[in-house]
Amino acid sequence: MLPSQRELFEIPRHICYLNSASYSPLPRRTLEAGRAAVGRKGTPWTLDAGFANRQHERARAAAARLINADPADIALIPSISYGVATAAKLVTIARGTRIIVLENDHSSPVLEWQARADAQGFAIETIRQPGDGDWTSAVLAAIERSGAPPVGLASISSVHWSDGGLIDLEKVAAALRRQGALFLVDATQSAGVLPMEVGHLDPDFVLFPTYKWLLGPYGRAFAYIARRHQNGIPLEQTAAGRRNVRAENDVYFSDLGYVGDARRFDMGERDHFISMEMASIGMEMMAEWGATTVAQRLAMLTDRIADGVHGLGVSVPARNVRAPHVLSLGFKDGMPAKLIEGLAADGIHVAARLGRMRVAPHVYNDEADADRFVAALARRLRG
Repeated sequence: MLPSQRELFEIPRHICYLNSASYSPLPRRTLEAGRAAVGRKGTPWTLDAGFANRQHERARAAAARLINADPADIALIPSISYGVATAAKLVTIARGTRIIVLENDHSSPVLEWQARADAQGFAIETIRQPGDGDWTSAVLAAIERSGAPPVGLASISSVHWSDGGLIDLEKVAAALRRQGALFLVDATQSAGVLPMEVGHLDPDFVLFPTYKWLLGPYGRAFAYIARRHQNGIPLEQTAAGRRNVRAENDVYFSDLGYVGDARRFDMGERDHFISMEMASIGMEMMAEWGATTVAQRLAMLTDRIADGVHGLGVSVPARNVRAPHVLSLGFKDGMPAKLIEGLAADGIHVAARLGRMRVAPHVYNDEADADRFVAALARRLRG
């Protein structure tokens, strides 16, 4: 099993950080790269002409590797909402169809479609949070419900951010294909941790940022865009998205045709000298460890915590319906007031999410962290 990678991070031993589903710490290598990048921005005359493009392509390749995609099918974007807006501009949702979303899913894969529904004549169907935690069965039942309008698109997270509920993307993709429906996956809570093979899954769009599980900075994200959608018009009109609009030319607008792959959908102002390399480092580290190996380690930690809290009066979703790296704890009479703050005062950092406690370890955590959390939680619950 992959051992704890704590030594790669600047995490003091007295800190027990179990909140990677919100923000991850940055590895030491990434911190050093960021400091060096700030220095480069302070001395821009030291940057050679090809520096920015090398950073773009390094990040693109690193993102592609995480989902087994071709780098040419990856666009550089700033956020998931940007990626969803791009997707909405590229596809047409037929009138009278349904768009499937998850109850209390994060805002990004939901709000764009809600804003368009009335004008474009499709309905939003929200899959209610299942009592048994089985999101996959709930989604499949909605897609295949007899007598319901056809599904035009499912726009869902691969792992629900609030409760760690796991969606079986293979089963959902197969059900959508039977209806000829589109599939947008917000992989914010799974990229790099859960294996994905886009060539096999064949989604229309897959989106993910770096600031959570990919050990990177805020403001860097990536969009896989299936080739069948790459002839569309980008969200922004940029020189980089055109075949030959270059300041070095004698004629600036030499060729206004779009570049022929997902690079046409890159965001404007993409030369992020400081954060692009930082994003690449985290993604490369995750790819080197491998999603299966990372998931195995994190499942060991969440299982250890789940076993440890048994008998404390908290509920834990069944292992077969939860992601290996996110554990959601429920409280019969509601989460006690100030519990999250109390744990933080003990140096233990978790998150409150929709009335539950979300525990999200990463590769920098170890068994001592898991045991310390269980002991502190028991002490506070027993008063």
